[in-house]
Parts: sequence; structure tokens; C-alpha cells
Amino acid sequence: MGDKVISLAVIRRLPRYYRYLGELLENDVVRISSKELSERMHVTASQIRQDLNNFGGFGQQGYGYNVEYLYTEIGKILGLDQQYNMIIVGAGNLGQALANYGDFERRGFVLSGIFDVNPRLEGVAIRGIPVRMMDELEEFIQNNPVHIAALTIPKTKALQVAQDLAGLGVKAIWNFASTDLHLPEGVVSQNVHLAESLMQLSYSLRNLEREEGKL
Repeated sequence: MGDKVISLAVIRRLPRYYRYLGELLENDVVRISSKELSERMHVTASQIRQDLNNFGGFGQQGYGYNVEYLYTEIGKILGLDQQYNMIIVGAGNLGQALANYGDFERRGFVLSGIFDVNPRLEGVAIRGIPVRMMDELEEFIQNNPVHIAALTIPKTKALQVAQDLAGLGVKAIWNFASTDLHLPEGVVSQNVHLAESLMQLSYSLRNLEREEGKL
């Protein structure tokens, strides 16, 4: 693949391919054509072939794709053949919901710590992991490898906490605060704006209702 630049749109579709291929594996499907996969995913067969050709193609003329092989290779592209230690900063409702989502570990994302500023939460265990106070964060990171930090904290605190984490050597920030993070080179972030997603759904619903003559 070399230094080829892959578009963000393609990268965003890869987890979806991975999910559908995982479902095919669970149903004991051995091989699938791009046409069959397109019918399941509602993506054109041409788009699937173009996306996968960015990474070498993986298919065979007249055979299609070996499901297990393609699933494994996309997992490698996404870095899912490695284990990542993750912490959550913010043990409110959203932070606790993330901590209780066991599927992360099946994907190789292992939750190793949870942090908050609320003293009433100190020592409360979530899936066996005790909530620690923020003043313990630096020592924890110094003594435990942390690859990813999920931020479920108010937006007024998010940038400073993210910068502190970057200074402590954390290279990836999964940001649920309702603000965009602009971090130094060498640190990557993914901003998850739940309200914006809901607004997009609202827009689609409004258009649907207009088409149905309800508006």
C-alpha cells in the first residue's frame, strides 16, 4: 500500500464492512461476491471494489471474497489485530454506559481505568474497575500503558484534559464532549457529537415527512 493516501470516506466505511463480514462469519458464510455484499450493505458493488482496491483488492475473478480472510485483513487495516488499553475520563451516565459496553474488549480495546472529580464516585466499581480521582491520573498513566482516553466530561474541561493527557503520552483521544479538539501533531482524536447526529436524523425525518405530505 506504501504511502498511498486513503480518503476519509473510505476509512469511515471500513468498520461497516468489518461488521457485515463478522455477521456473515457468524452465519457460516464462506465466500461472497461484491454484488451479494452490496445487496446486504446497500452500497454499490463498484464502490465496494473501489474501496477494497485501495488496500490490494482481496477478491478473485469468478470467486468473490473469502469472508474470513477479508474480515481478518480489514481488521488488520483497522489495527484490530492489536490490543489497546483505554481509560475513561468522566464517570457520569455516559462514561458508565461506555464502561459497561463489553463489546469493546472483544475488539481488543481493554478498559483499564476510570476517572472522575466527584468524590462520591471514588472507589465505585464499574465492571470490576474502581473509579479513581483525577489527581491519580498522572501516576496511573506513568505506571500503566494507556493508548486511548475516552472523554465524557463537560466541554469546558475537555481541551485542557486532552492536552494534559497528550502531555502524559496518550496518543489517541475519543472525545464525547460537545466541542472539537485541536491537539498537537502526534496526537489523534475522534470527536463524537451525539447532538449533531440527532440533528442529522431530525433533518432526515423532516424531509421524509415533507415527502409524505405531512409538512
